[in-house]
Amino acid sequence: MRLEFRPSMTWKHLPAAALWLSVAAASLAQQPKPEELPSAPEPQTPVVRLEGGVVVERATPGALPLSIDDAIVRGLEHNIGIILDLQNQKSVHGQVLQVKNNLLPSMTATAKTSTQQINLAALGFKPGAIAIPGFDSNFPTIIKVDVTSAQLNLNQQLFNVPAYYLYRAAQRADDVASWTTLNERGVVALNVGTQYLRALADQSEIENARALLKADEVALNQAVAQHDAGVGTNLDVLRARVQLQTQQQTLINDENIFAKDKIALNRLMGMPAEQDLNLTDAAPYAEFAALPLEQAMSLAFERRKDLRSLQAQMDVADRTLKAVKYERLPSLSFDGYYGVLGETHGLYHGVFSATGKLSFPIFQEGQLRGEREVAQSQVSGLRQQVQSLKVTIEQQIRSAMLDVEATSEQVKVAQSNVALATQALQDTTDRFSAGIDDNLPVVQAQATLASAQSRLVETLYQYNQAKLTLARNTGVVETQYKTYLGR
Repeated sequence: MRLEFRPSMTWKHLPAAALWLSVAAASLAQQPKPEELPSAPEPQTPVVRLEGGVVVERATPGALPLSIDDAIVRGLEHNIGIILDLQNQKSVHGQVLQVKNNLLPSMTATAKTSTQQINLAALGFKPGAIAIPGFDSNFPTIIKVDVTSAQLNLNQQLFNVPAYYLYRAAQRADDVASWTTLNERGVVALNVGTQYLRALADQSEIENARALLKADEVALNQAVAQHDAGVGTNLDVLRARVQLQTQQQTLINDENIFAKDKIALNRLMGMPAEQDLNLTDAAPYAEFAALPLEQAMSLAFERRKDLRSLQAQMDVADRTLKAVKYERLPSLSFDGYYGVLGETHGLYHGVFSATGKLSFPIFQEGQLRGEREVAQSQVSGLRQQVQSLKVTIEQQIRSAMLDVEATSEQVKVAQSNVALATQALQDTTDRFSAGIDDNLPVVQAQATLASAQSRLVETLYQYNQAKLTLARNTGVVETQYKTYLGR
């Protein structure tokens, strides 16, 4: 056994690993599990599996019944952003395992056999050229050698502080993508929920437009009947017909918007664009008691996945900085093997080697200082980003709370306006039917009611959207959206 002392200029693997860990943005192992969500219904759409395991869903005939719960669950399972994040987790996890392996012993077993025919004369060994007492100098110049060997090789890092801190950094880098994926789940839940509410608002607009269209048809028939009876004017008929056609245009436009918004919802859920949907939920409305600001802030600092991801990145940078700092320390490793070697079908004998290696960097001060400055700047930058994000979270929560409060009052006013406009339309319709007045006030009252109904639908959508945004800003939208919507 021998102890070998070999000064080394640098560890070749360390700068690349430190750079990779400092910019890591994904993780898989040792992560908090995503919060429990309702289980998704059995897929009702046929799927086609392409090469590489890619699954493509096909549209089913007829409309697919869909609640907001189903929509969010489908989005969390099939949204392309989440799928790509999960694949990124697997990729990073594989890289983390490579870093982790630097601290583990490396053991390999080898076995080989060879047959050689050697021309000794070509190497300068000729019969009679060597005179050694007791040695026959007339040996054959062409010889055949059969050699077989088998051995077990072992390599182990005994002392390597930078590699240890890189491993510790890899553990935290493994968490970064976990929080990144969980953050993406919150974004998807918010987007899918908001788009579903938008489609519900479109559906309500269509229902209101159809109701007004029927009322306009009745008004036109009354105007025509009064004109034919000689108690009405042609102007009343023209007004009623223009109002009817205007309402028909509004209905066509509302149906077109509804169809496009359903396509957008399909894509957010990872479903075929041509899949028809039957929205089974009604637009929810419930008073929401907002959390106190301090409680909401505390909840957000604990549950916001983007903040947790940034904090995990800062931990990675801290541990990477320690790895770079300790590059100046020597490293100690062991290499060795044990096996047997001998002539094939002959006598074998044990062979072994044991080597201890002590390495430390020389004349690398500039590189080491540069790596340390880079790592320190990354730590400082991430620390500032964390503080900035906390301020941004407070601003987002305050704004969302103001939106919830304002839209709640707007919904109440809009409900009152619809009731008043409905009563006004009834009164003007009665006056027109009694012949007291022409149908101009009726047309005006119908326009007022249409505007009031549209405003109510829009403010109700804005109210629910504001509550979902508040849930997103506190980091709980994917698990507590029902509570915030009052469902």
